[in-house]
Amino acid sequence: MHKLLLVSLFFLLIQVDVFGQSDWKLSTEKDGVKIFTLKVPDSKFKAIKVECEIDATQSQLVALLMDVNTSAEWVYHTKSCEIIKQVSPSEIYYYSEVNLPWPASNRDFVAHLTVSQNPETKVVEIDGPAVNGMVPEKKGIVRINNSTGKWTITPDGLDKVKVEYTLHVEPGGNIPAWMANMFATEGPLQIFKKMKVQVQKPAYKNADLPFIDSKSYALNTK
Repeated sequence: MHKLLLVSLFFLLIQVDVFGQSDWKLSTEKDGVKIFTLKVPDSKFKAIKVECEIDATQSQLVALLMDVNTSAEWVYHTKSCEIIKQVSPSEIYYYSEVNLPWPASNRDFVAHLTVSQNPETKVVEIDGPAVNGMVPEKKGIVRINNSTGKWTITPDGLDKVKVEYTLHVEPGGNIPAWMANMFATEGPLQIFKKMKVQVQKPAYKNADLPFIDSKSYALNTK
C-alpha cells in the first residue's frame, strides 16, 4: 500500500467494481493528482479513488508497494509497518499501525497483498483486503477489520504508468469529521507526492521483477 500500502494508510483499499464508475465525484485536483469520492451504502465514510501518472515502470512501483518495511518513510501517518508472512515475491501479509492525532486512538490492521498481471493488457492489480487474526489486538489501539481494495497500474509508454488507487474503510471507534476529511483529502495528496520521489530511489529505480512483464509492452510501443 499500499507497500500498500499499502499500502499502510488510515484508509485501506476498496474494490471499485462494486460501484458504478459514473457515481464518482471529483473532490480535489492538485499537482497532477485527482481525488474522487463516492458514497458507500450503509457507511458514513465515503470511498476514495485517486488517479495519477507516475514516471516509473510497473516493476518499480510494485517493488515500492511490496516493500512495506519502509512505508513509514512515505505513507501518510504510518507509525510502523512490517511483513508478518511472505508467501511468495508477489504475495505477503503485513501489519501496520497508523498514528492518529488526539483525541482519536491509533488504528492498526493486517493486510493481505497479492499482485497479478493481465497477460494481454499487461495491467497490474494489487489487491489488499484487511484480514482478521494473525496479530493479537493491542491495548489502546483500535483494530481495523473491515476494508478491501485495489491498486491498478496501467503501462502508459516507456517508464510511465497510470495509477488508480481505490480505498475505503470502516475505522471503528469515534473519528471526528475534521480528521476523516483530513485523511480523505490531504492523505492521498501527501502519499502520491512522496511516492513520486520514493520510487526513484536506488532500491527501486532498476527493479525488474520476474512476475511483472513490462518488456513486451515496451517493445510494442516503440
